[in-house]
Amino acid sequence: MNQLLIATKNKGKVHEIADLLSPTGIKVISLFDIPNPPEIIEDGLTFRANAAKKAVTIALYTGCLVMGEDSGLEVDALGGRPGVYSARYSGDHATDQTNNALLLKELAHVPPEKRTARYRCAMALADKTGCIDVVEGACEGVMIDTPRGTNGFGYDPLFMIPAHQKTFGELPLHVKQTMSHRAEALRKFLKLLEKYLAASKW
Repeated sequence: MNQLLIATKNKGKVHEIADLLSPTGIKVISLFDIPNPPEIIEDGLTFRANAAKKAVTIALYTGCLVMGEDSGLEVDALGGRPGVYSARYSGDHATDQTNNALLLKELAHVPPEKRTARYRCAMALADKTGCIDVVEGACEGVMIDTPRGTNGFGYDPLFMIPAHQKTFGELPLHVKQTMSHRAEALRKFLKLLEKYLAASKW
């Protein structure tokens, strides 16, 4: 097995996952490489549910071994929002800029000590028989009130890691990849993948 299909068209996610997998020799492809992939409605109430739906839908369509990934931001002062709606928080035509602007508006009167938040990530492994399993990762941080940095994507310029006093938008990718929610989930995913490959002789 030297290829893994990531069920996403999010270029930022593809880049980060491919970078994390580069030491393994696994080639990453995505929905950009699949002709006319089916549309997936992310209607799950949890990251796990959405990740599993993506993985299974694309695995059944292609017959490939697939990773389904869903991730987002949970802000404690907002009751865990935006959560599973992170990518479309500001509406159907949301962009990173409009999502961040809405989040800042909602946090305008929240003091710094109450701006705790976390990124969460769920990764599902599926083959043509269905979902194998789902693993998760998380990364704790604090939301700041002015975007900083141009690295990463999504809410990264507002998500600060207290130990570094820098946002994910400021930290170099190789540093982010040591602590991010996606990196933690992927470490678990690789163990799941290794166990699956050993059992299936893929």
